[in-house]
Amino acid sequence: MTGPVPLAVVQAIAPSTTVTVRDAVVDLMRRFGMTSVFANPGSTELPMFRDFPSDFRYILGLQEASVVGMADGYAQATRNASFVNLHSAAGVGNAMGNIFTAHKNRTPMVITAGQQARPILPFDPFLSSAQATELPKPYVKWSIEPARAQDVPLAIARAYYLAMMPPRGPVLVSVPVDDWDQPAELVPGKVVSTELRPQPAVLQQIGDALDASDRPALVVGAAVDRDNAWNDIVALAEAHNARVFAAPMSGRCSFPEDHRLFAGFLPAMRERIVELLRGHDLILAVGAPAFTYHVEGAGPHIPAGARLCQLTEDPDTAAWAPVGISAVGSIRQGVVDLLARPGRKERPLPPARVAAPRVEPSPLMSAAFALQTLAEVRKPEDIVVEEAPSARPVMQAYLPMTRSETFYTMDSGGLGYGMPAAVGVALGKPGSRVICLVGDGSSMYSIQALWSAAQLRLPITFVILNNSRYAALQDFAPVFGFSATDVVQGTELPDIDFPSLAKGMGCAARRVSDAGELRDVLAHALDSRAPNVVEVRIA
Repeated sequence: MTGPVPLAVVQAIAPSTTVTVRDAVVDLMRRFGMTSVFANPGSTELPMFRDFPSDFRYILGLQEASVVGMADGYAQATRNASFVNLHSAAGVGNAMGNIFTAHKNRTPMVITAGQQARPILPFDPFLSSAQATELPKPYVKWSIEPARAQDVPLAIARAYYLAMMPPRGPVLVSVPVDDWDQPAELVPGKVVSTELRPQPAVLQQIGDALDASDRPALVVGAAVDRDNAWNDIVALAEAHNARVFAAPMSGRCSFPEDHRLFAGFLPAMRERIVELLRGHDLILAVGAPAFTYHVEGAGPHIPAGARLCQLTEDPDTAAWAPVGISAVGSIRQGVVDLLARPGRKERPLPPARVAAPRVEPSPLMSAAFALQTLAEVRKPEDIVVEEAPSARPVMQAYLPMTRSETFYTMDSGGLGYGMPAAVGVALGKPGSRVICLVGDGSSMYSIQALWSAAQLRLPITFVILNNSRYAALQDFAPVFGFSATDVVQGTELPDIDFPSLAKGMGCAARRVSDAGELRDVLAHALDSRAPNVVEVRIA
């Protein structure tokens, strides 16, 4: 599946048949192409799934954060909103970390949450959600508990359109348990445009600045790949001989990392961004904020003598950009319009990025050697879903992504996304081999996803880089005044037996400590076409 089913589909229920809220919602889900339901069941959701349609599938997650992570990966892989069902306040609360990530990832997602029956809501009943619409805010685009049962189908239709409207994101509809059997009407089909072209006058200013520059640089973010603009951004960079940097904390790969014009990755630090962009007289951020920061900084946001322009699908991002010109609208349409301009300036090729030196094996295996080996075993079309924060700079040096839609991570920085997202991506791209690259600490946030992968027999290789610690926190501690000899409390993770955990959930598993064994173990896991866990012990 690559998108929603056309809305002109014939209604599945004859007009003479008595239609319930459940019937009307199922009809909508079928027409929107949302026939995979990602869920963890609770009592207030059971009536929704009575007489479950034979053309639908129920994807069970063992915890709500895993459910939303799977739905996120699936929605990104299929480019259509996913459908999620959660259990009242407790389920939404458990899921909030990955709802936040879906919000940051701009992932379209229709979430329904169960609610107690309407007649007992005034008595604050057990398992009710007292403020159902407020609970997920501000990390959903819209939330509602319809005033009447008959309003539920229209609310879900509106939720779908809003989820798919740029900037995309999750929405939530709270549905009381007694609504599903109430009479309702089918929702008429309609077409809603979700592609907005950037304002021509503003785009012309950006194009004029780009054409006039001597040393332009592009900073590309996740929205380039989300909006199917990969080939267009490559063409724009080549047309202007512009160096291309990946934006800080980007959740997708949006430019081939082996390309002659690729210059590397910007960190989330103001001073370092300015240093790396020094020498460029125009900086065009495409599909990314300008810029995402992680620590407090000082000084200018761009180098002296440079001009900042931005093309974004998000008006909020344009509003907080500190300087420059911002065009808001479809990334792909904006880049296509910039490519259509005539008379480009001739520029020499900028300096090439220096390749990372080859790593040799050592008694205590390094993350660099592990990822270099994975890069040699992996095929370019294999998909990587990553959640290994401390190893990310190493990954960026030794595991290049070279094709569109082959890399996914979280824009949020919140853990617990990677393992379930890999399940969702594998479901959304059947036939593709998926590699989930995850740290030992990260893996424990949503380890339940291994069970779903095993039950669904998905071709996922979970590579757990185990350094027995929260290395990202230890590495980050000096920023907050820790000395090299200080103990960072709560960051040691000894004695986790990942092969035993994996086998207990139905996945084959191996632990590798010897660098000489790693290549064969990874190759076997990738070729097995079944879920495998490879725990790699690293220094």
